[in-house]
Amino acid sequence: MPRVHQANPGVSSQERPAHERARVKEPPVSDAATSMTPAHIWGEMTAEQRLAAAGALWDDGDSAAQQAEAVHAVARQLRFRPQSVIRLPAEKRARHLASLRIVSESLASRALVVYHLTAKRPMLAAFLDALGIPHEDGLIAEGAKDAPDAARFREAAAALLAQFPPADVRTYFLTLAVQDPATWGALGPLASELIPS
Repeated sequence: MPRVHQANPGVSSQERPAHERARVKEPPVSDAATSMTPAHIWGEMTAEQRLAAAGALWDDGDSAAQQAEAVHAVARQLRFRPQSVIRLPAEKRARHLASLRIVSESLASRALVVYHLTAKRPMLAAFLDALGIPHEDGLIAEGAKDAPDAARFREAAAALLAQFPPADVRTYFLTLAVQDPATWGALGPLASELIPS
């Protein structure tokens, strides 16, 4: 069995020779560091989903801050000035934004919300109907925010998977789980179990 060199606590890792630094074990990554975030969801979305989400973001009148952020992200990618990105047709801006696999948390979060509210309302309504939660066209009514139990989540997930594409259901469940973990957090593991990426 090879000997692992014990690091000298008084010597920084930069001062030790490379062959000694290579043997120092790194602490394991915590679960919190690997948990799902809006940016992770954006990165695992299909190209079609990202394009629809990008288009919805550019069309949303309440997303000015995230649109400005998207302009700068696209400008960096294209090596354009932000003014040049603003002058692009909306379809091209959406295509360029959708091609970015890595975006900020705030940009991804807003894009996911407007995507679901504009392009996926029937799925939102079907899920809430399956759970027996009062809503108006997929928007939860005020005061109706109790978390359903795991069995009801599972039944509603099965009903949704029978009606909608699995990738859309997975993205929706993960979005709910990161947006409101107290109410919908159980959907994250359920999505990973029923609809692996």
